[in-house]
Amino acid sequence: MSAIEIRQATVEDSGLILRFVTELAIYEKAENEVIATVADIKNSLFGPDSATQAVICNLNNEPIGFAVYFFNYSTWLGKHGLYLEDLYVSPEYRSVGAGKALLKHLASIALSKNCGRFEWSVLDWNEPAIQFYQSIGAKPQDEWVGYRLTGNALEEFANS
Repeated sequence: MSAIEIRQATVEDSGLILRFVTELAIYEKAENEVIATVADIKNSLFGPDSATQAVICNLNNEPIGFAVYFFNYSTWLGKHGLYLEDLYVSPEYRSVGAGKALLKHLASIALSKNCGRFEWSVLDWNEPAIQFYQSIGAKPQDEWVGYRLTGNALEEFANS
Protein backbone atom coordinates (compact mmCIF):
# COMPACT_ATOMS: atom_id res chain seq x y z
CA MET A 1 0.00 0.00 0.00
CA SER A 2 1.35 3.43 -0.89
CA ALA A 3 1.78 5.98 1.87
CA ILE A 4 1.57 9.74 1.29
CA GLU A 5 3.49 11.77 3.85
CA ILE A 6 3.67 15.56 4.18
CA ARG A 7 6.69 16.96 6.01
CA GLN A 8 8.09 20.39 6.70
CA ALA A 9 10.76 21.31 4.17
CA THR A 10 14.32 21.91 5.36
CA VAL A 11 17.21 23.86 3.90
CA GLU A 12 18.50 20.58 2.46
CA ASP A 13 15.39 20.55 0.23
CA SER A 14 16.36 23.80 -1.53
CA GLY A 15 17.49 22.07 -4.74
CA LEU A 16 14.39 19.85 -4.75
CA ILE A 17 12.14 22.88 -4.26
CA LEU A 18 13.82 24.69 -7.14
CA ARG A 19 13.32 21.59 -9.32
CA PHE A 20 9.61 21.54 -8.47
CA VAL A 21 9.34 25.31 -9.06
CA THR A 22 10.90 24.85 -12.50
CA GLU A 23 8.57 21.94 -13.32
CA LEU A 24 5.61 24.09 -12.25
CA ALA A 25 6.81 26.96 -14.42
CA ILE A 26 7.11 24.59 -17.41
CA TYR A 27 3.52 23.44 -16.79
CA GLU A 28 2.40 27.09 -16.59
CA LYS A 29 4.26 27.89 -19.84
CA ALA A 30 6.59 30.30 -18.02
CA GLU A 31 9.85 28.39 -17.65
CA ASN A 32 11.95 31.36 -18.75
CA GLU A 33 10.55 33.46 -15.90
CA VAL A 34 12.25 31.33 -13.22
CA ILE A 35 15.43 33.18 -12.30
CA ALA A 36 15.77 31.79 -8.76
CA THR A 37 18.83 29.74 -7.88
CA VAL A 38 19.32 27.16 -5.16
CA ALA A 39 21.09 29.88 -3.14
CA ASP A 40 18.06 32.17 -3.59
CA ILE A 41 15.74 29.44 -2.27
CA LYS A 42 18.05 28.77 0.69
CA ASN A 43 18.28 32.45 1.60
CA SER A 44 14.69 33.50 1.00
CA LEU A 45 12.84 30.43 2.22
CA PHE A 46 15.11 29.28 5.04
CA GLY A 47 16.96 32.47 6.00
CA PRO A 48 16.50 34.08 9.41
CA ASP A 49 14.07 36.73 8.10
CA SER A 50 11.86 34.38 6.11
CA ALA A 51 8.11 34.65 6.57
CA THR A 52 7.54 31.81 4.10
CA GLN A 53 7.36 28.09 4.71
CA ALA A 54 7.30 24.98 2.55
CA VAL A 55 6.21 21.38 2.83
CA ILE A 56 7.29 18.36 0.81
CA CYS A 57 4.92 15.59 -0.24
CA ASN A 58 6.45 12.11 -0.31
CA LEU A 59 5.01 8.88 -1.65
CA ASN A 60 6.77 5.83 -0.27
CA ASN A 61 9.63 8.11 0.85
CA GLU A 62 10.06 9.61 -2.65
CA PRO A 63 9.40 13.36 -3.06
CA ILE A 64 6.55 13.90 -5.52
CA GLY A 65 5.40 17.44 -4.81
CA PHE A 66 5.59 20.53 -2.65
CA ALA A 67 3.72 23.58 -1.43
CA VAL A 68 4.99 27.02 -0.41
CA TYR A 69 2.87 29.23 1.83
CA PHE A 70 2.90 32.26 4.08
CA PHE A 71 0.55 34.03 6.44
CA ASN A 72 -1.28 37.18 5.41
CA TYR A 73 -3.82 39.24 7.31
CA SER A 74 -7.49 40.17 6.92
CA THR A 75 -8.51 43.45 8.53
CA TRP A 76 -12.15 42.53 7.99
CA LEU A 77 -11.81 39.30 9.95
CA GLY A 78 -9.17 40.57 12.36
CA LYS A 79 -7.30 37.32 11.74
CA HIS A 80 -4.39 35.98 9.82
CA GLY A 81 -4.92 33.90 6.73
CA LEU A 82 -2.83 31.25 5.06
CA TYR A 83 -1.87 32.06 1.47
CA LEU A 84 -0.75 29.20 -0.76
CA GLU A 85 1.87 30.57 -3.16
CA ASP A 86 2.65 27.36 -5.03
CA LEU A 87 1.40 23.80 -5.05
CA TYR A 88 2.84 21.25 -7.43
CA VAL A 89 2.66 17.49 -7.83
CA SER A 90 4.72 15.72 -10.50
CA PRO A 91 2.43 14.67 -13.39
CA GLU A 92 2.89 10.93 -12.94
CA TYR A 93 1.54 11.20 -9.36
CA ARG A 94 -1.49 13.43 -9.94
CA SER A 95 -3.99 10.63 -9.45
CA VAL A 96 -2.77 9.33 -6.07
CA GLY A 97 -4.34 12.02 -3.85
CA ALA A 98 -1.15 14.02 -3.25
CA GLY A 99 -2.67 17.39 -4.15
CA LYS A 100 -5.62 16.83 -1.86
CA ALA A 101 -3.28 15.65 0.91
CA LEU A 102 -1.19 18.82 0.56
CA LEU A 103 -4.28 21.05 0.67
CA LYS A 104 -5.71 19.20 3.69
CA HIS A 105 -2.36 19.54 5.47
CA LEU A 106 -2.30 23.28 4.82
CA ALA A 107 -5.95 23.63 5.85
CA SER A 108 -5.05 21.95 9.14
CA ILE A 109 -2.17 24.38 9.64
CA ALA A 110 -4.55 27.28 8.93
CA LEU A 111 -7.00 25.99 11.56
CA SER A 112 -4.25 25.35 14.11
CA LYS A 113 -3.09 28.96 13.68
CA ASN A 114 -6.67 30.29 13.99
CA CYS A 115 -6.61 31.61 10.42
CA GLY A 116 -9.82 33.01 9.04
CA ARG A 117 -8.98 32.17 5.44
CA PHE A 118 -7.03 29.79 3.25
CA GLU A 119 -6.50 31.37 -0.16
CA TRP A 120 -4.62 30.82 -3.41
CA SER A 121 -4.75 31.80 -7.07
CA VAL A 122 -5.06 29.66 -10.17
CA LEU A 123 -4.45 30.49 -13.81
CA ASP A 124 -7.75 30.97 -15.63
CA TRP A 125 -6.86 28.34 -18.25
CA ASN A 126 -5.96 25.61 -15.73
CA GLU A 127 -9.30 23.82 -15.94
CA PRO A 128 -8.18 20.59 -14.19
CA ALA A 129 -7.05 22.59 -11.14
CA ILE A 130 -10.18 24.76 -11.16
CA GLN A 131 -12.42 21.68 -11.24
CA PHE A 132 -10.39 20.07 -8.46
CA TYR A 133 -10.55 23.17 -6.24
CA GLN A 134 -14.29 23.49 -6.76
CA SER A 135 -14.74 19.79 -5.94
CA ILE A 136 -13.33 20.37 -2.45
CA GLY A 137 -15.59 23.37 -1.83
CA ALA A 138 -13.27 26.26 -2.78
CA LYS A 139 -14.99 29.24 -4.41
CA PRO A 140 -13.47 31.60 -6.98
CA GLN A 141 -13.14 35.23 -5.94
CA ASP A 142 -13.99 36.83 -9.25
CA GLU A 143 -14.91 40.23 -7.84
CA TRP A 144 -11.23 40.95 -7.16
CA VAL A 145 -8.65 41.61 -9.86
CA GLY A 146 -5.03 40.91 -8.98
CA TYR A 147 -2.39 43.53 -9.71
CA ARG A 148 1.37 43.23 -9.66
CA LEU A 149 4.38 45.53 -9.78
CA THR A 150 7.59 43.76 -10.70
CA GLY A 151 10.99 44.37 -12.26
CA ASN A 152 11.56 47.78 -13.81
CA ALA A 153 8.03 48.97 -13.11
CA LEU A 154 8.51 48.25 -9.40
CA GLU A 155 11.87 50.03 -9.32
CA GLU A 156 10.64 53.01 -11.30
CA PHE A 157 7.56 53.46 -9.12
CA ALA A 158 9.47 53.11 -5.84
CA ASN A 159 12.06 55.61 -6.99
CA SER A 160 9.62 58.12 -8.50
